[in-house]
Amino acid sequence: MRRPVAAVVLLLAIGAVAHAERTVRDKPVNIEADRMLADDQKQTAVFEGRVVLTQGTFVLRADKLTVRQDPQGGQTGVAVGAPATFRQKRDGVDEWIDGEALRIEYDGKTERVELFDKARISRDKDEVRGNYISYDQKADFVQVQNAKDFVPSPGREGRVRAVLQPKPKGDAAQQPKGAPLQLRPTETPGPAR
Repeated sequence: MRRPVAAVVLLLAIGAVAHAERTVRDKPVNIEADRMLADDQKQTAVFEGRVVLTQGTFVLRADKLTVRQDPQGGQTGVAVGAPATFRQKRDGVDEWIDGEALRIEYDGKTERVELFDKARISRDKDEVRGNYISYDQKADFVQVQNAKDFVPSPGREGRVRAVLQPKPKGDAAQQPKGAPLQLRPTETPGPAR
């Protein structure tokens, strides 16, 4: 069954904020742009020029947002900017997740968000950077590397950067159920190098 492009846009936005505050999912999706082109035959909508998508506490900003629906009903979206950015409040805690990249892709079928080129995600004071970041929402798994199909080889630069702040003792009890595991320093130091 083919859905109108407006319905595709709404479904995509709802999927993109799957791990935001629970109350966000019940909020309307608002999209502002300088122009919109919709093609019901191709099941595509393209928003261009200072695009801002909001739903509750979730905000996506881009120069261009393209939304598609395949014949099976799966939704995908691509946000492009210099950079494209997003911000969302985490459920159950007073924390925000901020992300940016030159291109952000969302696949509703696989529940995967991919950030390409100059990608960065931060939560509280923790941050990861790389040219490719993949976030699997189902498995709550993040992969960061120099490129999507990066294969390390001599002479090829492929560094990722991470800043992980120490968490105060007892902080684990404050984490919401299902929150990703926090990296913490070990109590006993390893062998000296």
